[in-house]
Amino acid sequence: MKKRSIFLLITFIFTVIIVSFISFKEEKEKTNVVVVVKELNSQYFQIIKAGAEKGFQDLGLGGIVIAPIDGTVEEQVEMLENVLKEKPDILIVSPISPDPIIPILDRFADQNIPVLLLDTDDPWENKTAYIGTDNYDLGRKAGMLLASELQPGDKVAMIGGDNPVISGRRMNGAKISLEAVGIHIASEKTSISELSNDPIQIKETIEEILQNHPDLAGVIAVNDIIAIHVLETLKANGLNIPVIGADGIVDMLELIEKGTLQGTVVQNPYDMGYLSVLTALKVTNGDMIEMHVDSGVDLIVKENARRRIDFLKKLL
Repeated sequence: MKKRSIFLLITFIFTVIIVSFISFKEEKEKTNVVVVVKELNSQYFQIIKAGAEKGFQDLGLGGIVIAPIDGTVEEQVEMLENVLKEKPDILIVSPISPDPIIPILDRFADQNIPVLLLDTDDPWENKTAYIGTDNYDLGRKAGMLLASELQPGDKVAMIGGDNPVISGRRMNGAKISLEAVGIHIASEKTSISELSNDPIQIKETIEEILQNHPDLAGVIAVNDIIAIHVLETLKANGLNIPVIGADGIVDMLELIEKGTLQGTVVQNPYDMGYLSVLTALKVTNGDMIEMHVDSGVDLIVKENARRRIDFLKKLL
């Protein structure tokens, strides 16, 4: 019995060592993915982070999601330089501003590190793929939704930033839909900083528009934060007109559930994060991938707002 016990103990110890070695080897062999987003102070990017982390968990990839603390281009460049030193297997990045970020991304490409663009696209020739919204399609659907609440000849304003990839495409898409049904674009403002979404600047912008166009009938904003500040300013001026945003953050959805707004078009940031990790896995496996992995656009109205709110609150 004593010899048998010793044999069983030795067998157990060897089994533990072998299992530990295999687990360690598998952990070392996991694809190392680094996701660098613009910032993590907003609901939007927190939801992207949740999607990416669920992807790591489900797909068995090793990865991390990081962001500049203050959300500046300079911080993101420095962060990417530090990431490059670690030589990840794949980089997923949402560039704050593509022009100053592309040179550092070229260095990843030079070292044969695949780069996936997330949320913000750019015609950079070395990207492996873009995962995110078709912003022209989002704008087109936003314009259709706003038009459904107005009459031909009504005046609307469009408010966004100077980013041609995001704001520009959304505003162009919305313009096509609105003008097609006889809605007049009374004002287009592209001066809002999409990095800060400064409430004072937004308030001053919409008040200037109202001074020039007191008969304004609706507003399209390129993101939900701008849309909410616009709505607050309109309310302070005694106006109750439709405002359409984009991102689908909880604050905006709650306004729809309350009936303050009729509806909005939203991106799918959770899917965006998850799909970026799934695409990274496909790249690792040598599978064919699309150059644009579309994360889709949803219409949210009072009837489906609560379901989306509950889902997002669990993530946040």
